Amino acid sequence: MATNPPKGPGRVGAVRDRDQVYNPHNNRWVKRDEKGRFMDQKADNKPFKGVRKNK
Repeated sequence: MATNPPKGPGRVGAVRDRDQVYNPHNNRWVKRDEKGRFMDQKADNKPFKGVRKNK
């Protein structure tokens, strides 16, 4: 019977050179890169995991 390989350490700590800000107009968190450009927006109102919050 086949088995899955052991799980690795995955992401340890926060993602570098990115942050997230809260948009109160649509109640969403938006992820930005190191230059401040918007990258992604969450579909729900929960923050991104492992990304620094900028207020």
